Amino acid sequence: MKRSALTPSITSFKPEDVHLVIEVVSDESRERDRTTKSLKYSEAGIKHFWRVEQEEDGKHVVYTFELVPVVRAYVPTGIHRGRLKADIGFPVDLDLDLDKIKG
Repeated sequence: MKRSALTPSITSFKPEDVHLVIEVVSDESRERDRTTKSLKYSEAGIKHFWRVEQEEDGKHVVYTFELVPVVRAYVPTGIHRGRLKADIGFPVDLDLDLDKIKG
């Protein structure tokens, strides 16, 4: 029986069930999001890690990383502004220009 990943009763996931983690950096969590969390995710074996930050001009940038399983460490796969196109086992194509979305 296949169950949905998102239900009100689900509050956590097993690392082997997670394909991608996205951290949105805030002033309060900047250091943890850039260092501690990525180490925990890589040690757990999560294949893809993305970090979303806001640049000085207010636009968003997404840093993408992929796990090297042998050493349990992430390597950078891209820095994305405006649009994020990637293949992480399935195609991803995201418009990062939130002004167009709001408008």
